Amino acid sequence: MNVLKIAIQKSGRLSEDSLQLLKECGIDVKNSANKLKAQASNFPVEVFFLRDDDIPEYVQDAVADLGIVGENVLYEKNKQVEIVRQLGFGKCRLSIAIPKADTYNENYLQNKKIATSYPVLVQKFLNQKNIIADVHEISGSVEIAPGIGLANAICDLVSSGSTLLMNGLKEVEPILQSQAVLVKNQNLSAEADAILNKLLFRIDAVKKANNNKYILLNAPNDNLEKIISLLPGMKSPTVLPLAQEGWSSVHSVVSENDFWNIIEQLKNAGAQGILVVPIEKMIL
Repeated sequence: MNVLKIAIQKSGRLSEDSLQLLKECGIDVKNSANKLKAQASNFPVEVFFLRDDDIPEYVQDAVADLGIVGENVLYEKNKQVEIVRQLGFGKCRLSIAIPKADTYNENYLQNKKIATSYPVLVQKFLNQKNIIADVHEISGSVEIAPGIGLANAICDLVSSGSTLLMNGLKEVEPILQSQAVLVKNQNLSAEADAILNKLLFRIDAVKKANNNKYILLNAPNDNLEKIISLLPGMKSPTVLPLAQEGWSSVHSVVSENDFWNIIEQLKNAGAQGILVVPIEKMIL
């Protein structure tokens, strides 16, 4: 039986979310801190637990068929793999940061020293800006470089920015928006590709569910058309009569992005007893 080999981060910011995605897809993988690989019990998948920096190369070389990796690592390593899905978690940005007391402008980095774990991406950014600077590659604790005199600025991953503030730095310019992506080897076998399509079907159902809410409400019949117009749903809302005359129950799906705006409009249109329920899977 053919098995699809997926490489994920052994530890770090994408590890837990990658395993959670597989779990939400109904794939049971028993993880262990000491294991390098684990076989799913109910789906033809084998998971490799690797360093994130190694994942693009392992997928390129067909050691793994697929990998879940941050775009920051993927573009830094520049391996020949194909992105098949953006996964929506692990979102962060790769940004230039400088000492809080300094004033940043377009010429600030000229002839400066920049400490980073992403020299390829930083050099690409500098080339685009026609800036000449000394890119100093270091691994780990990049944010301390200006404080110890190693660099004038840094380029590092930023989520909340709290680590920068603790080290007397401020974010001044993002150079890359990043999130976790699913990548594949460019020469998958037909059998592996068939399993991948089944996996993508599950991933898409989970992602759609995470981005939408199921909504139930009571609507006065004299304002039913207006309320329905606010809830297009997947095709159209479901409308059922209530025991109380003059009222109907309306069921639909609302996008997470539009949720609060629509709820406010529904209230203004006379909707009552509004219930919002998470969706576990959503298949169109």
